[in-house]
Amino acid sequence: MAFSLPPLPYDVSALAASGMCQETLELHHGKHHNAYVTALNGLIESKGLAGKTLEEIVAEAGKAGADGLPVLNQAGQHWNHILFWQVMAPNGGGDSLPAKIGAKITEDFGGLAQFKEAFKQAGVTQFGSGWAWLIVDASGKLKVTKTANGANPLSTGEGTPILGADVWEHAYYLDFRNVRPNYLDNFLNKLVNWEVVESLLLSGGLKSGQSA
Repeated sequence: MAFSLPPLPYDVSALAASGMCQETLELHHGKHHNAYVTALNGLIESKGLAGKTLEEIVAEAGKAGADGLPVLNQAGQHWNHILFWQVMAPNGGGDSLPAKIGAKITEDFGGLAQFKEAFKQAGVTQFGSGWAWLIVDASGKLKVTKTANGANPLSTGEGTPILGADVWEHAYYLDFRNVRPNYLDNFLNKLVNWEVVESLLLSGGLKSGQSA
């Protein structure tokens, strides 16, 4: 088997009215994400990945430290983007959340506004390339965290991601130039698919269904 680029769950132009233009999606999904998949497939034999799930590969690469970086850079980014595409939707965001995720955010952050501020700060303060995350930790509590480059909370052992925002510049430069805070505001207020986030909360996180 080999890893593959999953199709977007919406048309390539579907997010344009919500602040992510067609060219961004064409480049980000069709070029950047596809490049991670191609590179990861090139490592299957040399790195002994055959038969392992994408989630297993990410977790093992994270534990391997510097030796695992060649794999984590590609496998992590592949997994991260699978989640990223799923947690966005046309006309997403807003302040009306599904009941269970809304209640959990209020319980663990004090309210949606407090969560948004914490998530935005994580993304803004991630130096260089990386990701901002909403995770479920080992105790079942929601937390905000961030990772550099292709790492994610599966590779760091922090918890289970249920929402992720890509803060590599290729995610937002065409739409927001170098103003990352505006991109994150737009992501939270116009793009997040809270129905999917709630389903990931209830199901125990994303299962990519992909293996080497």
